[in-house]
Amino acid sequence: MNNLDIVILAAGQGSRMKSSLPKVLHKIGGKPMLQHVIDAASLIGDNQVHVVVGHGAEKVETELTGQGVKFALQAEQLGTGHAVAQAMPNVTAEAVVLVLYGDVPLTRTETMLDLVKIAAQGDFGLLTVSLDNPTGYGRIVRNDASDVVAIVEQKDANPEQLAITEVNTGILAVPAALLNQWIPELSSNNAQGEYYLTDIIAMAAAQGVRVQAIQPQTEQEVQGVNNRMQQAELERWYQLRQAQALMIEGVTLADPARIDIRGEVTVGHDVAIDINVILEGQVSIGDNVTIESNCIIKDSVIGSGSHIKANSMLEQAELAGNCEIGPFARLRPGSKLANKAKVGNFVETKKANIGEGSKVNHLTYIGDAEIGAGVNVGAGTITCNYDGVNKSRTEIGDGAFIGSNSALVAPVKVGAGATVGAGSTITKDIETDQLAVTRAKQINLKNWQRPVKKS
Repeated sequence: MNNLDIVILAAGQGSRMKSSLPKVLHKIGGKPMLQHVIDAASLIGDNQVHVVVGHGAEKVETELTGQGVKFALQAEQLGTGHAVAQAMPNVTAEAVVLVLYGDVPLTRTETMLDLVKIAAQGDFGLLTVSLDNPTGYGRIVRNDASDVVAIVEQKDANPEQLAITEVNTGILAVPAALLNQWIPELSSNNAQGEYYLTDIIAMAAAQGVRVQAIQPQTEQEVQGVNNRMQQAELERWYQLRQAQALMIEGVTLADPARIDIRGEVTVGHDVAIDINVILEGQVSIGDNVTIESNCIIKDSVIGSGSHIKANSMLEQAELAGNCEIGPFARLRPGSKLANKAKVGNFVETKKANIGEGSKVNHLTYIGDAEIGAGVNVGAGTITCNYDGVNKSRTEIGDGAFIGSNSALVAPVKVGAGATVGAGSTITKDIETDQLAVTRAKQINLKNWQRPVKKS
């Protein structure tokens, strides 16, 4: 295959989005629309991506830092032909050029590749779609032999052309040599006063270059986003496709319309996910995992046999097998649970290693801690890890028992088998099998008169 240069048009303001953020940086499935396009195109193989920027150029360039993208500035938005012209000086003369759009995020790699293969043979690859309501789109005009000979924009079309339902998506592939020949010949003599890239279709027909039109697998592949309603519509379609992919992998979803996937998810067998669950970033779920409703899981690993109860949040957490989380638990970054560990309701952990079979059942904060195997941490326990300046660690040995409402002031070590009496504030290390109790002496007063309300 010839060299491939991908030109993505991303200069539009997107005024109908009513946002200071460039339209192409608005998200579908938790990822900027422009990034969807780049990611899909990058799977074709070796290529050079050119992004034509305009409104919000600095924000777009910052978003794509480190991705090897070349940028071309379209200072004035004078049409798609003018936009492509800004990128052409950096395009390899012998390359195939694939033209894509930063606000059309869900075009499949396979569709792109089909177009590129056509152009690699010296022909013109054009992506069209047939719509029940083609209003607003350029119409595909064919001759008596059904060859594509022109694209007529809505505002320039006559009544006969307006009746055509096959429309232009704007996505095409063509040899760079032909583009370099045709783009300088474009004219702005039209209703919009713009240089239409679509005018090169008529040039190709006049020159005898074969135009091969293909259609996408689904209409949504070529659906653009111009306002919040279209963004929401495409988001739901995208999410349904993600849900279907999970179900094909054997996941049971209580309601496929009520799960959001904003990243990459891998799953084992016999996974069950209830409603209103969000999976974000890189999430790995093992076999026989149950995730109850209203959970948010980000960049985490959930081992086989684990059970995430309702309303829990996990972020950058790692769970071994058969762990139990929640309900209403929060595992912050750096939380690691060994096999059969349990974190219960209203418990928060951060940078904590919790050993095999250990339990932190309720109303507790465990931060910057190393907890051994078989430890029981009572309700209301706090590892006091922050002195206002520095963070310090708490270490609890195997089999230790931490009584309810205890404060462990780090840095501190609790030895294996040790017991901390309920209500204690521990500031010194406890050796193996010791009992530590720190309480004020209890005083019971006889004949105590309770206060009464003053009249």
